[in-house]
Amino acid sequence: MSINKNNIALIITAMLSSQAYAAGYQVSEHSAAGLGRAYAGDAAVADTAAVLARNPAAMTRFKNAEVSGVASVINPSIDIDDHTHNETAKDISPISFVPAAYYIQPLNDKTAVGLAIFSNYGVTTDYPKAMQAGSLAGKTSLETVNFNPNIAYRLSPQLSIGGGVSLVYGTAEFNRRLGSLSYAAPSHNLIDMKGTSWGWGWNIGALYELDNNNRFGLSYRSQVDLNFSGHFTDYLGQATSKPNETVAANLKLPLPAIAEFSGFHQLNPQWAISYSVQWTQYNKFKQIKATSSQCANGSCFVKKENFKDTYRWAVGTTYTLNPTWTLRYGFAIDQQAGQATLSIPDTDRYWYSAGATYHYSPALSVDLGVTYIHSKKADFIEQTPVGEKDSLTSSGKAYLAAAQVNYRF
Repeated sequence: MSINKNNIALIITAMLSSQAYAAGYQVSEHSAAGLGRAYAGDAAVADTAAVLARNPAAMTRFKNAEVSGVASVINPSIDIDDHTHNETAKDISPISFVPAAYYIQPLNDKTAVGLAIFSNYGVTTDYPKAMQAGSLAGKTSLETVNFNPNIAYRLSPQLSIGGGVSLVYGTAEFNRRLGSLSYAAPSHNLIDMKGTSWGWGWNIGALYELDNNNRFGLSYRSQVDLNFSGHFTDYLGQATSKPNETVAANLKLPLPAIAEFSGFHQLNPQWAISYSVQWTQYNKFKQIKATSSQCANGSCFVKKENFKDTYRWAVGTTYTLNPTWTLRYGFAIDQQAGQATLSIPDTDRYWYSAGATYHYSPALSVDLGVTYIHSKKADFIEQTPVGEKDSLTSSGKAYLAAAQVNYRF
């Protein structure tokens, strides 16, 4: 068996996949209130402090300080059928927990500040250790947290603007196994890498209020470049020239820019509608490349990626049943971002959402949201480092649930 470092590049599939079952490796789970309407209108609705994750300009609508805490649970069910080796990997993404917290403090009738702590990107996929396609699969994990202080200012009764800075911390881990490269022990490790990174970004937003019942939001969140510093282990020694050697390595990864336009319209005292279109700049994600001075020619591995900009469309309704209960419904189409691979079995997704708010008092409320996500089946081909073309099919669904507590001071 012979594998050079260029073939190792083919072994490394994308570092990220859809842990949150959104396009590419994006995490959308920012609030329970938003989940109930499939996040339709989230840059304009401004019903809880969680609006900070979407549009800082909307803070000017808050007359009192408010804090929100969110807990989201994502239960994906993704199966991969390997027709070449007649194998099936079930539930390759584990159940995950996504917390978030927000605080908004009005300073006067025109200015407000706030802090958001949440995640925009994340992943975990883990294939069976003995899977023959292990050289293309293995384990992939990314976790990020965004610390995002913001400020907003009301320029006129209709127009508000806002902005903030983001400090993002990320941890990454992946490994690949011999798989079909070994006829004896496909579960043996091939490579392994772990690393951490900090990165900076920024965000801006605007809110235009035609009146108290009709408003539009526009926001933009910049790309954040993470440069992971960690350790790369080459069990075969094809990149480092020495089997089982661990070297210091770096890996650059972009967290793509996001833009969103939203609208909200209160049609009457009971019914409101909201809608959003969100754009994610995935075309900047062109390759995964790990570098080290101790790898041949400074490159431990390189893998090209075929990603493109993607869009998400959402529409939702809000129904005020009585002063105690508010109900929500929503639907969204999440467009495929990249060509499907074992690590990113990406495809179009359809969100069906519902939720409710219980107003315990004028100061305290609790939001609940649930979503069922259906994805299209995706047939794709991946080439192994020894030139074999594996025929694969991904299929899946996901169940999302979130709870949120809001307190107004």
